[in-house]
Amino acid sequence: QITSLVRRAALTQNDNHFNYEKAHNFKVHTFRGPHWCEYCANFMWGLIAQGVRCSDCGLNVHKQCSKYVPNDCQPDLKRIKRVYCCDLTTLVKAHNSQRPMVVDSCIREIEARGLKSEGLYRVSGFTEHIEDVKMAFDRDGDKADISASIYPDINIIAGALKLYFRDLPIPVITYDTYSKFIEAAKISNPDERLEAIHEVLMLLPAAHYETLRYLMIHLKKVTLHEKENFMNAENLGIVFGPTLMRPPEDSTLATLNDMRYQKLIVQILIENEDVLF
Repeated sequence: QITSLVRRAALTQNDNHFNYEKAHNFKVHTFRGPHWCEYCANFMWGLIAQGVRCSDCGLNVHKQCSKYVPNDCQPDLKRIKRVYCCDLTTLVKAHNSQRPMVVDSCIREIEARGLKSEGLYRVSGFTEHIEDVKMAFDRDGDKADISASIYPDINIIAGALKLYFRDLPIPVITYDTYSKFIEAAKISNPDERLEAIHEVLMLLPAAHYETLRYLMIHLKKVTLHEKENFMNAENLGIVFGPTLMRPPEDSTLATLNDMRYQKLIVQILIENEDVLF
């Protein structure tokens, strides 16, 4: 519990600058004209593929030096071409935001006018309208207009939020932590299970943790209107389990075997969000 409090304090004390760590995304690069390494300041020799460039922030270094560069990538918005399908930490660092703005915008809209909507998150909106919302975020970022005057059906906004999570190259519950969450879900003693889930949560990258925390607070609010929307924590677990976590190897069998545990993890996160985060 103490670790959660420390993390929460760290996230709130510095609201306009979020010091999430991010590794550089280096790709081999051929430089035109003479180039110097921005890490060791020595010349990059050769005619082609003299070094590597970070495709998120543009840092140029020797291939050897890239192993020693700290995880201090500060992505440049000019290089980030879209919002959907973009690495979560990369996106929040590029926009200097606490969470992906898609998550904030959609949740704000849903809480303003959709919490009592029957089958919220279970009922699908029109696919082409959801694609429209996706394109609006990719094009306009946090200026995207998703108000009721343009999208009166709240299920379109809910669908766009789920699609954002499904499109992430690394899911909110990361591939690295996936098997640990599944193992935690299999523990039969409820208290021990909660403790194990809390420990795995602490292994998530900070931006992923914060996004998951915010989403769970929202989904808890959804369950408070269960009489109207018929969505309890278990129903939401069924919807969000496979949306928030995917097995590292793309195996249908693994996915089918794990589905009830994915559902259970999300259900537990919603029901215990005040304790776990």
